[in-house]
Formats: sequence, structure tokens, C-alpha cells
Amino acid sequence: MGRRFELVSAYRGRGLELPRRHTRGSAGYDLAAAEDTVLVPGQVTLVPTGLKVYLPPGEFLAVYARSSLVRKNPVLLANGVGVIDADYADNPENEGHIMVPLWNYGQVPVVIARGERIAQGIFCPYQTTEDDLPGGERQGGFGSTGSHEPQVHGPSDPGTPEGACGKR
Repeated sequence: MGRRFELVSAYRGRGLELPRRHTRGSAGYDLAAAEDTVLVPGQVTLVPTGLKVYLPPGEFLAVYARSSLVRKNPVLLANGVGVIDADYADNPENEGHIMVPLWNYGQVPVVIARGERIAQGIFCPYQTTEDDLPGGERQGGFGSTGSHEPQVHGPSDPGTPEGACGKR
């Protein structure tokens, strides 16, 4: 199976565009809000994109907040960097719908308009240990490999010594 974005069934026929890179040199595919969404001060809000992504084995989609979003608003990606695993697409809970958890750390509501580019997805390879023994099959959607509710206590540090996607 190839690497591609698709709309989840609930958003087909609603005029949404699939993500694209805006320049030849862009690493990220811009992800936009599928609906008008109000970010309440001091809370995390899951902003729907209407998208799912199919990935080849050995890859994940890293999701980062767009710099223009955080420069203009008191908003951060709640988990620093989102990780969309290859087995997230078509899960039985939410069809693999990519939701972007945004934290409004300001004092007033922030309105995200439908179509506003809020995040960017970057395709990344990963490696496993030689003694890797993964568990069973994914049974759920957002947060299903851990807690189902996002918990936010402040911004995370997405940095790593080799960069967020590691060496290629």
C-alpha cells in the first residue's frame, strides 16, 4: 500500500481538499481544519481535519503545529508532536480520523476557521529494536495505545538531538 491521504467517510463530499506541499522544498503537507472550531482558554480541543493517512510499513506521520498558527495565537500543539502510526488508518473507532489537539494557553477564545491550515504532516521512517515484540492489533482510535483522553499540563519539548524524524 502506498503513502497517501484520503478523506474519512463523514467528510467526503463536503468540499475539503487533500493536504499538499506548497513548494518543492517543503517537507510538510499542510493539514487544515475541517470545521469551524472554537478553542476555549486553558483547554485542549481536538480539531478535526477530515483526513486519514495510509503509510507503508516502517513509517509514521509526524504532526507539527504550523508556525503561523502559533505566531498569531496563544496556541500550541498539546502533545508537542503528534505521531500517526501506520495502523491508525481504518481503525474501528474513528476510521483513522486525524484530529489535531490544540491547547489555547491564552485568556480569550481562539476561533479556527474551516479551511485554516493548522498543522503540517511530515512522513518519517522509524526503526525497531532487534528484540522487538509488539503487542496485538490496534482496536481503537485517538489515544488507543495509551490513555483515551489527552492530558495537558504545559507545552512539550519535541526536540531530539538528531531531529524529530531521526537520521535517514
